[in-house]
Amino acid sequence: MSGLLEVTGLRVRFRALGTVKALLRGVESPFVEAVAGVDLALAEGETLALVGESGSGKTTLARALIGLLPVEAGSVRFRSRELIGQSSSAWKAVRREMAMMFQDPVGSLSPRLTVRALVTEPYRIHGLRGRETERECARLLGLVGLPPDFGERYPHQLSGGQARRVGVARALALDPRLILADEPTAGLDVSVQGEILNLLARLQDQLGLSILIITHNLNVVRHVADRTAIMYLGRIVEQGETERVFAHPRHPYTEALLSANPQADPAARHRRIELKGEVPSLLRRPSGCEFHPRCPHARPLCATAAPAATTEGRGRFTCHFPLAGPSLPSGG
Repeated sequence: MSGLLEVTGLRVRFRALGTVKALLRGVESPFVEAVAGVDLALAEGETLALVGESGSGKTTLARALIGLLPVEAGSVRFRSRELIGQSSSAWKAVRREMAMMFQDPVGSLSPRLTVRALVTEPYRIHGLRGRETERECARLLGLVGLPPDFGERYPHQLSGGQARRVGVARALALDPRLILADEPTAGLDVSVQGEILNLLARLQDQLGLSILIITHNLNVVRHVADRTAIMYLGRIVEQGETERVFAHPRHPYTEALLSANPQADPAARHRRIELKGEVPSLLRRPSGCEFHPRCPHARPLCATAAPAATTEGRGRFTCHFPLAGPSLPSGG
């Protein structure tokens, strides 16, 4: 598979305190780094899952990738073209090929517009004239399994699953190459979650889409993702093929997330790993490995030195004392 999106050293920061308030609180910098040097790659036709607790920086990263947030440093290359530093007109052209599905399926739709107006609005925004609105609406709704007469409805007349399908239809209007899906199953019943995931998988095969899916639901990840990246305090601590990450996590944070995932096995609850304390404040990042205050495997080195990234096959992790990986076949 050829590369579609390449992210290198991406940093996004926000001002969190005024200068005086930072001095009074003893905070060295009034800024927080919400995304702290992220490296990612996404291939054509691939699904990459970005996983982490709330506040880990997943949505901030996605918004930066599509140009909705300013970037402090780093590189984002889409189809071999550098996006950082592009003009607003250049970004507008890029957004014909990158579309974002926002987390709240109903709240992300304007209550004043009909479904027809919502799914065809990208044509007006991008100045694509000459398209017959009713025919285009029927085509897009058909792609997501909704009948044409849904074009006359308003968002408050839709169920959560129907609203999500409308969001998918809207994202597909400009025939994008990449979909950024922020918690696409949030707030939906389990049965409806499965329908939406199957819809995305079908559309990916049908249209050749690449998908970056942002979620905390590991069951979703296992169902749809080719590769998985685990995010903590704005950094990617582990990434690799989903099957490998689930079977042999190398970072203790990944292990803890997987242990908390609901499972059918009643005995699994006894193997849950309880992390110590709360997620640290971005204003006061821990020294050394930032996960060490919560890590059940931490040693003295972890508190003083940040671990380097280790590459392992097609995967990568950052840990001084990684968990045991898959056993290798003995030579003969």
